[in-house]
Amino acid sequence: MPFFEETMESSYVPYLRTHLQQIAASLSTASCAPPGAEEKECRDEAVALGLKMVAVAAILVSGATGVAIPLLGRRWRGRGGGGAAPSSTGGLFVLAKAFAAGVILATGFVHMLDDANEALTDPCLPAVPWRRFPFPGFVAMLAALGTLVVDFVGTHMYEQKHRSEEEQATAANGSSREEIAAALLEDGALAARGDVEGRDGGAHKEDAMHIVGMRAHAAAHRHSHAHGRGSCHGGTSYDSHGHGHGHDEEPSQARHVVVSQVLELGIVSHSVIIGLSLGVSQSPCTIRPLVAALSFHQFFEGFALGGCISEAQFKSSSALLMAIFFAITTPAGITVGAGVSSFYNPNSPRALVVEGILDSMSAGILIYMALVDLIAADFLSKRMRCNPRLQVGSYIALFLGAMAMSSLAIWA
Repeated sequence: MPFFEETMESSYVPYLRTHLQQIAASLSTASCAPPGAEEKECRDEAVALGLKMVAVAAILVSGATGVAIPLLGRRWRGRGGGGAAPSSTGGLFVLAKAFAAGVILATGFVHMLDDANEALTDPCLPAVPWRRFPFPGFVAMLAALGTLVVDFVGTHMYEQKHRSEEEQATAANGSSREEIAAALLEDGALAARGDVEGRDGGAHKEDAMHIVGMRAHAAAHRHSHAHGRGSCHGGTSYDSHGHGHGHDEEPSQARHVVVSQVLELGIVSHSVIIGLSLGVSQSPCTIRPLVAALSFHQFFEGFALGGCISEAQFKSSSALLMAIFFAITTPAGITVGAGVSSFYNPNSPRALVVEGILDSMSAGILIYMALVDLIAADFLSKRMRCNPRLQVGSYIALFLGAMAMSSLAIWA
């Protein structure tokens, strides 16, 4: 018996181990088959092409509608305000922005990060290095830190550019302290002092400058007094709709410009991937649920992006260009995917790596933008702290947006 056991152990065990390793290796590469090989019973290229055309139209309309609602609403509010500049303090707009922030946050965490992890841990890829290190989270972290740098540098550059343009405009107008004083004299602001006897023309200018200086000092005193108080009554009052009266710490327009552009970059990169994935599929069973899911997906993302674009107060042509670029990205990806579906394999190692890296980067960008530039900027502001009704409503809208977008992960 010992001899038999030694013979089995020396001859058959190595063979059995080698055979099991070969079976495991064959199973690990099973998912590298061309797209649709696992669903031959549902493969129908003609029906799939028709569904792709429906998807292009539905996603185009839903994305365009989502991004247009905040832009048109902003313009309507601006016209309704008697020609005043649009303001972001409206209660409805604040709630919509909170909902959009939840959508963006869920997009980064639930959709993009999960897709990136699925792609970079696919059995088609070699275990070293892709399954030995958490690349999705690492790339997302680097993307978030890079977004921080871009956010800071971009805002600083825009503010410098805006400041230099203001200085040039002031120099071109040729306004000076003497001209301001002369204007005050002509308007009769110094009429009470203008009849004083024995004064020359220089005295009139000194009186004018004295009044100008008093007004500037009073304005500066009110400004510093408002900032020096931490209570909700430090210079600004808010009604039940979130409208501010007085001074509040609103982000600069330069920051809104940077936020909208970086946000669109993160959304568009993911939209190309999901459009391409749908376009290369030849399975109607796969495409049907994706049409509705991606339509809602694009509507919510467009709504979030449209809110940021409207806050940046771009020119109409620039805002329209950004909206169109977002709306056509996913349909363009579907069209390209349908054209290359005969020879493109989304399960190839190279395609999986590119998809995983891009999804990880998009996740990091959108998570940073949602937490820092959308949620923290509004929920930690004085406007929110001083209006309990607006605060509760914003939190409800934030959670609703996050839950609505997360639920779409069941289908897409």
